[in-house]
Amino acid sequence: GDHLVLPEANYVGIAELARDTLPRFGIAVSYVDLNDLQAVADAIRPNTRMLWLETPANPTMKVCDIAALAELAHQKGVRDVAVDSTYATPIATQPLRLGADFVIHSLTKYIGGHGDAMGGAVIGRKKDLDALNLEASVHFGGVMSPFNAWLILRGAGTLPIRMRAHQEAALAVAKFLEAHPAVTRVFYPGLASHPQHEIAKRQMQNFSGMMTFQTRAPGPEIAARMIRELEVIHYAVSLGHLRSLICWIGTDDIQQSTFRHDAAALARYREFAGDGVFRLSVGIENGDDLIADLARVLR
Repeated sequence: GDHLVLPEANYVGIAELARDTLPRFGIAVSYVDLNDLQAVADAIRPNTRMLWLETPANPTMKVCDIAALAELAHQKGVRDVAVDSTYATPIATQPLRLGADFVIHSLTKYIGGHGDAMGGAVIGRKKDLDALNLEASVHFGGVMSPFNAWLILRGAGTLPIRMRAHQEAALAVAKFLEAHPAVTRVFYPGLASHPQHEIAKRQMQNFSGMMTFQTRAPGPEIAARMIRELEVIHYAVSLGHLRSLICWIGTDDIQQSTFRHDAAALARYREFAGDGVFRLSVGIENGDDLIADLARVLR
């Protein structure tokens, strides 16, 4: 009989869990635009146990105000505010300091950093984590292998210097894309043109390496060219690796498979995604090399 408030668009694994699995366990889910505080307040019910945030969000790159949302939720009696901070990493944002109760990271991404190990982390109150560990490890069997743990620890040691390199290259690439005649829109929190740039400046000490962009020519046409002609950037569906990765996310495809928005929510999604976006995870390569690679296919 519990209730969860979730973003309208977020990481597909969580989005599909919320739509396909949680209702079978009696958990109701409401979906809101996290940048509309009144909509969030209206969605909270007496039985709302958690507000789930993701910032920056996958794949829209929306940035939400963690401090404002945490304060709102707690004032209305919501016990837990959880933040998926995978895109930001702990280098950029520390949600617990902004009022959140839990932070979630996909260790597979930036913290591991090499695309060779799978893992996840939940950070929060010790009492809650003790209970979670019992459920996850003893009852559900969610135990990371020792070798994966070693690989992720190895990667975590270089996270600070990698994030500096990710941001440096990403900002150069984002500026190049924003000025390119074949590109119509770029969403990167480090650009002044990002709709939530001011929020990003307040709560991110590093703008990370994630961005999306839209093109004048049809996305699938350019994606096919990328597969054939990119030499530095890899066309692949992942992110947060030392190598740059790009993929096309068609709006109709992700709506059908994952989000299944109503008309109003779909209109808000299209404000950021149009008919689709290229999601680019900028690695630690030289920014000029990445720009030259993109220039080759954006014609």
